[in-house]
Amino acid sequence: MYTFNSKIRYSEVGSDAALTIESLINYFQDSTIFQTQSGPASIGYLKENGLAWVLSAWQITVNRYPKLCEDVTIGTMPYELKGAMGLRNFFMDSADGERLAVANSIWTLVDVEKEMPSRITEEIASAYVLDEKLDMDYGSRKILLPKDGEKIECQSIEITRGQIDTNKHVNNGQYIRMAVDCLGNEEFKISKLRAEYKRQARLGDVLFPVVIKSKKEDNDIYTVCLNNSEGDPVCLVELI
Repeated sequence: MYTFNSKIRYSEVGSDAALTIESLINYFQDSTIFQTQSGPASIGYLKENGLAWVLSAWQITVNRYPKLCEDVTIGTMPYELKGAMGLRNFFMDSADGERLAVANSIWTLVDVEKEMPSRITEEIASAYVLDEKLDMDYGSRKILLPKDGEKIECQSIEITRGQIDTNKHVNNGQYIRMAVDCLGNEEFKISKLRAEYKRQARLGDVLFPVVIKSKKEDNDIYTVCLNNSEGDPVCLVELI
């Protein structure tokens, strides 16, 4: 397990002075980068070998969003490495041990030149100590579009430099930001999130979001399809 401590910054909160969902994802992403950079299979090693870890799916449950200046602990642990796939948990706890949020993620090791999955090498596998899976409600990585529901087409989004990461494609957290912005509802507080990453968007690409609003029991569910110019989904995001 890898952990680090932090304090919720003003730049990470919304109008309610609580951590935003995209800032939570940034904390989770930073924790895995910190752990990776502390071992032999760093970003530099991956780049030298023409490899990159690409996120395939997120599942996040938020119990409570921490407030401005609240002290938190962020942690991550890989729990399975198999073939080209890596599975990893994350958590955020309050200073007194309250579990604020928990997440599961699925990653694929990719040959950058061939744009194909690449089997995890012994050197990469040996860089990580596997832990037990965290206790959470694990859902499917696949997001099914609701058959019924109100469908809303949103304004197109052109990808800019600020949305690109070291892999030269849109950072996974940026897709979540786009999906949340499409809702246009500041009062909607996300308690559960799933994201399925199907394709890569790069600088200058244009995405065409479609929001489908449906209901499950008493919960509003927003499924956001971030489609490319051919109408194929680049990323699907389910927000509850």
